[in-house]
Amino acid sequence: MFKGLKFSPLLVAVILCVGLVAYLYLPKDVSQQSRQSNPTLVRVHQAVEEEFEVVVEGLGTGKANESVLITTQTSDIVQNILFDDGDRVKAGQVLLTLIDLEEKARLAALDVDLQEANRQLKRVANLAKKNAASEQLLDEQQAKVNALIAEMNVLKTQMLALQVRAPFEGVLGLRQVSVGALVRPGDAITTLDDLSTLKVDFNIAEVHLPSVAIGQNIRATSIAYPGETFTGQILSIGSRVDAATRAIQIRANINNDDFKLRPGMLLQINLQKKLLNTLVLPEATLVPIEDKQFVFVVRDQAVTRTQVKIGLRKPGIVQIVSGLKEGDLVVVEGALKLRDGSKVKVLNADEIKE
Repeated sequence: MFKGLKFSPLLVAVILCVGLVAYLYLPKDVSQQSRQSNPTLVRVHQAVEEEFEVVVEGLGTGKANESVLITTQTSDIVQNILFDDGDRVKAGQVLLTLIDLEEKARLAALDVDLQEANRQLKRVANLAKKNAASEQLLDEQQAKVNALIAEMNVLKTQMLALQVRAPFEGVLGLRQVSVGALVRPGDAITTLDDLSTLKVDFNIAEVHLPSVAIGQNIRATSIAYPGETFTGQILSIGSRVDAATRAIQIRANINNDDFKLRPGMLLQINLQKKLLNTLVLPEATLVPIEDKQFVFVVRDQAVTRTQVKIGLRKPGIVQIVSGLKEGDLVVVEGALKLRDGSKVKVLNADEIKE
């Protein structure tokens, strides 16, 4: 019956192509229908109104509340060093003394002269009472006594200059001199810093100027202490805006009783501009399409793709201006597998507040 039937190569190729198409596409359609019938597993976040802090950020450099280079008022040899590196000292504490042998000798000589002058003054005063000495002689002897007293006071002041004292309470730096060294005015002996309060200067854009005021709180962080926040207050606001950068300088004080912060450290400053009460969502809920933002809202075990308008952003969270209402459930995990109308199963339904 089929003896005379011939199969052309073209017919065989067509049959093979039809079979290949059926093999590739028909199972896929069946599988896709099966997946569409199964709900997608997602996690959701409930949109609620929360406090949303609007902050102004800046970078500042720490400065000691008071800082000075310890030096001498006169040239002389170091006799005693009465401090160690890093000591905490009180105001007026003696840190270093210079050799004062010559001054002590001069003071002793003046003391002898003063004693003799006082004896002479007493003798002349007794003679004057008996009219045996003139008033002029008495006045001259009194002037001599007064001159010696004045000279001794000047010498004592000079001797005080041979003692280097701490001008205020603080922490000393590294010692730069040794006993026996010749020091001159301006030579560095050590440094002294008042670290109980740290000043920090930072700049903000002029647009934020109406939002800052003296006494306003700031927060500072340092890479040296990750996760730790230091609080302070604005101490002063610069009187001028920089014409080149359009920024204004702010100075704040940070309490540093534990001496953790040191002058010269780089600090990240956060200044609270205002506090909003608004809807916020994790940034992971957003699905950007072109220049618009969408979220998937779960209703009756299905999702609706909803366009939202976003406002301010902070790391990890975003303000929602419109498009949602409080209480809406928004997909935060699994959104990439969804499309409008997809069936879903919420994995964290028990975590959602009623």
